Amino acid sequence: MLFSFLVTVREGVEIALVVAIVLGYLARTGNRQHFRPVWLGVAAAAAVSVAFGAVLHFTASSLSGAALEAFEGLTMLGAVVVLTWMVFWMRKQAASLGRALREEIDVAVAGGSLVALVGLAFSAVIREGFETVLFLFAGSTAARSDAAVGFVGGGVLGFVVAGVIGFAVYKGAHRLPLRQFFAASGVVVIILGAGLLSNGLAELMESGLIPHLGPRPWDTDGLLSSTSVLGRFLHTLVGYDSAPTVGQIVAYFTYLVSCLWVLLFVGRQQTTPVARTSEPSRSSI
Repeated sequence: MLFSFLVTVREGVEIALVVAIVLGYLARTGNRQHFRPVWLGVAAAAAVSVAFGAVLHFTASSLSGAALEAFEGLTMLGAVVVLTWMVFWMRKQAASLGRALREEIDVAVAGGSLVALVGLAFSAVIREGFETVLFLFAGSTAARSDAAVGFVGGGVLGFVVAGVIGFAVYKGAHRLPLRQFFAASGVVVIILGAGLLSNGLAELMESGLIPHLGPRPWDTDGLLSSTSVLGRFLHTLVGYDSAPTVGQIVAYFTYLVSCLWVLLFVGRQQTTPVARTSEPSRSSI
C-alpha cells in the first residue's frame, strides 16, 4: 500500500500541478469557456493510460514460467530507467514549467484552436500517466496477490491527496515549494527505483535471461524471512532480499548512491515556491 501511495502522490501531484496551472491561467485571463477542452484532454490522457495498464496486465496474464519472469524483470528495469530520467528532467524543468505552459496557452487561445488546448492538456498529462502505470505495474509484480486490495487502495489514496493539493494550488490557498517537493519526492522515487532494480535483476536471473550474478554473501532469512508479511512489504517497497547476490548488492548501492548524489548535490538550480495562482510570477508556477 505504501509503495503505491508514494508513487501516486508523486506522479499525481505533477499531474495536478499541470492542470492547476492551465486552469488557473485560463481563469485569470477570462477564458473559463476553454475549461472543457482542457478536461477533455485530461480525460483522454487518463483513458489511454488505463489502456496501457490493461495491456501490461493482460500481457503478463498470458505468460507463465520463465517468460513471465523475463517480462516482469524487463518491465521493472524499464520503470527504473523511465522514472530516473523523469526525476532529473523534472528537477531541471520545474522553474520554467509554469511559464512554458502559459506561453502555450496564449498561442492556443490566440489562434482560437480548441484542439490545441486538448492536445496541450493531453500531452502534459499522458507522460505522467504512462510513468505512473509503468511504476505501479512494476511494483505490483513484487507484491503478494492477497495484498492487491491494499495496493490499489494506496494508489487511490495517493491520487486523492494529489488532487487536494492541486485544487489548493488552483484556488490560490497553497504555495508548493517546488525545490523541496521535487527533491524529497525524487529521493523517494530513487529509493523505490533501487528496489525495483534489485527485484528486476532477480526476476531476470530466475528466467535465465541473464546469468547468475555471483555468490550470496549473507542470508538473513532466519531473522526476517522474505516470505513473511514484513519481508514481502520491504521487498515491494525497497527491494529487500534475504539472500541477495553480489551483483544485486553492487547494482542496488551503485544506483542508489550515484543517483542521490547527483540529485542532491550536482547541478542544483535555484527554484522558488509555487506562487498563488492569482499572483503569477516569472520565476514560479
